[in-house]
Amino acid sequence: MTGRRGVICAGNWIVDLVHDIDRWPNESELVRIGQQTRGIGGGAANVLSALARLQTGLPLFPMGAVGNDEHGDFVLAECQTLGLPVAGLVQKPGIATAHTHVMSVAGQSRTFFYQGGANDVLGLDDFPKGTFTDTKARIFYLGYLTLLGELDVRDAGGATNAAKVLERAKAAGLTTCVDLVSMHHPQFRQIVQSAAPSIDYLVANEIEAGFATGHTPSTQAKAMKNMAAAVLDMGVRKAVVLHSVERSVWVGGDGQASVVDINPVPAEQIASNLGAGDAFCAGLIYAVHEGMAPMDALGLANATARASLSGMTATGAIPPLIQLDGFSLKS
Repeated sequence: MTGRRGVICAGNWIVDLVHDIDRWPNESELVRIGQQTRGIGGGAANVLSALARLQTGLPLFPMGAVGNDEHGDFVLAECQTLGLPVAGLVQKPGIATAHTHVMSVAGQSRTFFYQGGANDVLGLDDFPKGTFTDTKARIFYLGYLTLLGELDVRDAGGATNAAKVLERAKAAGLTTCVDLVSMHHPQFRQIVQSAAPSIDYLVANEIEAGFATGHTPSTQAKAMKNMAAAVLDMGVRKAVVLHSVERSVWVGGDGQASVVDINPVPAEQIASNLGAGDAFCAGLIYAVHEGMAPMDALGLANATARASLSGMTATGAIPPLIQLDGFSLKS
């Protein structure tokens, strides 16, 4: 890894249309929308935006697909505002930019209505030979598996296009990090299994870990460690990191586990938990890039996720790293 520096974030680029509602309606009922906010979202967008807002100084490289439409222009403009290059974002003609209507109840959960658009047609050909051989980046992030359309397609031998992309990155010397998404997919486990041997670090919450392993989702420390170990057994190389509201768990390829319990955030301090898992992943990626020990990595990831909760969009409330509450850089 000598001489490599920076992070490529590829995968889902989504425009989040966040609607603040005071309660979830029953079927056929009307509920008023209060504040409405627009921001970029999705695994790649959120992780890269969070890293940019942390102002770590790392080179950051977006990759993915958007439509040639208003939402696509918004994604490109947001990247430019954050000082991110946009050459790796392909505009697909005649296809809508992926977007999500997010119904958010303050202090509670959020519900997503998703249109896949350009994300669904991001394919193997969008990662040409020079993508990884010509880069000096150290880490390649891909998210989210099972929400990548063509990249989730399996060939006759069971290998997904996402697995082939990750293998190209590995072969070029990059460290690979993959994130999952909390959605039902009939081939969720098979898609994760296909990619696992090409993944260095896999990040998931307890629900996603349950989908991947067949275990009953749980936030208990023992259960989370068992789920992480089961994902490692699929072939993940260096670590599986699971996060939940109660705690986060790191289980390394050597079988060693680290657990950090999380102090609950008061409901009145939570504007939205949209993107908290992606913020966690961003903090973790920076920690991995800098070679931090597992407990320090979990501490930074948790602090980044906590900071994100006070904003309506996924990453808008994340401060520079030196101002991040609950984490201090060691000299």
